[in-house]
Amino acid sequence: MSYKETWQKFCQKLNKVMKMSEEKNTHEDAHENIEKEIEQEEDSLENSLEDELKEEKNKFLRLYAEFENFKKRSRKEREDLIFLANESLLLDLLPVLDDFERAMKEIEKSEDKGLIDGVKLIQNKFKETLNKKHLKIMEIKAGDDFDADKHEAITQIPAPDDSMKGKIIDVVETGYILGEKIIRYPKVVVGK
Repeated sequence: MSYKETWQKFCQKLNKVMKMSEEKNTHEDAHENIEKEIEQEEDSLENSLEDELKEEKNKFLRLYAEFENFKKRSRKEREDLIFLANESLLLDLLPVLDDFERAMKEIEKSEDKGLIDGVKLIQNKFKETLNKKHLKIMEIKAGDDFDADKHEAITQIPAPDDSMKGKIIDVVETGYILGEKIIRYPKVVVGK
């Protein structure tokens, strides 16, 4: 073989080796690129899954909060309904309580101690039962300031002295509160 032919074969082999080397680098680069793309896809998928999880968690928390609010509203509505039913019944019983008070005033004039104690016992039991249903007496007395939002003035009379002007002189009918609501305003006489 001549020097020239040998050189050409060498150059051909060198070209082949270089091509193979380039192909190898290309394959390695391609492999690296594919791995990077896979990692990026995995990261992207992981991020999107985390975002979806956060979104679903937020939806769940909102739904849970709405359900808790619904339970509270339902409980409040049920309590209000019971309270309203109690209010109607208690309003019907207030005249009976007034009759008890009037009867006690008359019975106390009697000298029969057994009668007085017996009626007081029944009256106290009745009041306790009404207290269990959240009915409370509005505590007012002669000399308190008149408040049109809390009292019902049935008449005005001349005040016995100047200090009683605009004040309650007498309580004609007791007022009652059911929970936080006034269900019957006390009827009072006011000094002018």
